[in-house]
Amino acid sequence: MTGLSFDRHRAEIVAQSDLLRSHLDGADLTRPVPSCPGWNVGQLVRHLGGGQRWAAEVVRTRAAGPPSDTHFRDLSAYPREDPAVVGPWLVEGAAELADALEAAGPELTTWTPLPMPAATTFWARRFAHETLMHRADAALALDAGFAVDPAVAVDALDEWMELGALPQMFDFHPHRRELVGPGRTLHFHATDLPPEAGAEWLVDLTGDTLAWRRAHEKAAVAVRGPVTELLLLIYGRRPVDAAAVEVLGDAKLLDFWLERVAFG
Repeated sequence: MTGLSFDRHRAEIVAQSDLLRSHLDGADLTRPVPSCPGWNVGQLVRHLGGGQRWAAEVVRTRAAGPPSDTHFRDLSAYPREDPAVVGPWLVEGAAELADALEAAGPELTTWTPLPMPAATTFWARRFAHETLMHRADAALALDAGFAVDPAVAVDALDEWMELGALPQMFDFHPHRRELVGPGRTLHFHATDLPPEAGAEWLVDLTGDTLAWRRAHEKAAVAVRGPVTELLLLIYGRRPVDAAAVEVLGDAKLLDFWLERVAFG
């Protein structure tokens, strides 16, 4: 199973936003979001839609540095949102970002929070999965159910692994250095996908850096389950004891790792 294309990432920004909008119809948007403490569902949607518009500005203006992000970080102005208002607003922001990415093309260089060779490719992928995971947040908060195309889930897990293994992550999150140690390996296996999908990840913490590879290998702890469950577990949306996964081996290592690699 290969990674998704630039155009597929653009399409997923729109598709996942539309699916999230469908979760909002008739819903109480004041319900808290357990996976985003301090936010309710309406605030979550304002955060995502604001972030999409922010990224569109970065791409459209070829920004040399980050624009202000206060408007989608401070959500105190949105305690009670109306689904009829915020739903269409979200979809409009997704289309704005997808259009800005299309106009720029996949090779544009602009500011990114991490050094990337093609900024627009980074932004398309990052917001495809940012939108996907915030849809999961809303769906879980509203008991709406959550399903995802396996190819999208695998790509989201690949991106999570790639970003988490960047050397700069030790500078951003010094506590992650605690993860490195002898014998510390974790294996994740998506049991609902065929072998040719290659949906297995080996996290190797035995060296000087955090490393990973797609591989079927023995590890100190193995986690087996459907790819969607692995996605929710690794992205911190569902705790181990609530996920439909099987844990074999050193469960304490899994908990230790998950506590230190939390993703926003």
